Amino acid sequence: MVATSPPGEPDRRGDGGAAGRLRELSTGVPDCRAVLAWFDELPAVGLADLTGRWRGRELPTGHPFDGLLPAYGWYGKEVVDPETVHPLLWCRAGGPPRPISLDLVPVPLLRDHVWLARNPLTRAAFTLLRPLLGTGSPRARARLVQHRGVLTAALVYDRLPVIDVFRRVTADTLLGAMDLRGVPAPYFFTLTLTRPPAAGRVG
Repeated sequence: MVATSPPGEPDRRGDGGAAGRLRELSTGVPDCRAVLAWFDELPAVGLADLTGRWRGRELPTGHPFDGLLPAYGWYGKEVVDPETVHPLLWCRAGGPPRPISLDLVPVPLLRDHVWLARNPLTRAAFTLLRPLLGTGSPRARARLVQHRGVLTAALVYDRLPVIDVFRRVTADTLLGAMDLRGVPAPYFFTLTLTRPPAAGRVG
């Protein structure tokens, strides 16, 4: 179910307990069940709270995708407004992060054969292809979705079978769960706000 009305006033307060729990999970033994249980305890996120540029970091849980996004140079995400979302910002030497599109990348193939994505030749090919993947067009929208019994903000990708669902850790940190069709377990990551909404466009 996709909704467009806000789930009430979001909790903007920092939570030292939640931040501490995130540190524990970031340094402890990967355990998807523990992270998922904590995800369910965290409060929902409103659509307005997604606006801005975010630095992403993987939260290892033993998922088959662990290590892939950092190895390929993923920076994070940017939400200008609910209709203008850059879900894949990539690091760029000597400049701000750049939004890219994976339209030319065989994502279902890599999903089903993760070893291909870990192959050094595949990574080298992506490095060569990356200049062609840059885009100024949004590749996702922000919507409220009913997920695990909670109405919360999510990024719905335009051309990929992916939804990123969020819960709040602190006022400027979110826990994200990437839901990819065909993969039973979520891939967890965090987003930390690095540029507020007023200056949120990709430079």
